[in-house]
Amino acid sequence: MGFIRTPYRARRPRAQRFLAMPEHVKKKLLEEISVLEHELNHELPAELKKAVAMGDLSENAEYHMAKQRQEFVRARLGMMKKRMAELSLMNLANIPHDKAALGSTIVVFDSTKDEEISYKLVTSEESDVTKGLVSTTSPIGRALMGKKVGDVTMVVTPGGTREFEVLKLTTIHDEAEEAKG
Repeated sequence: MGFIRTPYRARRPRAQRFLAMPEHVKKKLLEEISVLEHELNHELPAELKKAVAMGDLSENAEYHMAKQRQEFVRARLGMMKKRMAELSLMNLANIPHDKAALGSTIVVFDSTKDEEISYKLVTSEESDVTKGLVSTTSPIGRALMGKKVGDVTMVVTPGGTREFEVLKLTTIHDEAEEAKG
């Protein structure tokens, strides 16, 4: 008998914790994807067929508008599907424990308005400034990303330049620990 070789087994990475996409965000994205797919597969082909029936395509405004809309809908649909994939693959290990990042709640002192304000950094789909939910891609969100308690940052907003001092920071990891109790 000869030597029996066992198959090579790749080392498995440690289990990674992924950030669950909030249901309302998932629902909103799926609804928009559904609407765009319906328009792309049903409404636009009917419009194109109707425009082609009118005759000469070189001077047919309806045809050109329908083709442009079709290109826009395809691009938007691709963006929505890509965003859905990105949001479903957010890895908690990549979110810092000691700095402001996605999911962090930050209490800042706005020296321009002389008041304390609380913000939660969220995805662009969840943002609602009236509720203190600020997108990580907004001017305020970008200015606060990566900040620690005691940091001061200047924010250029449509209403003018504001100065924020970070008073309190609760990261997504801190919130998870508090929830475990």
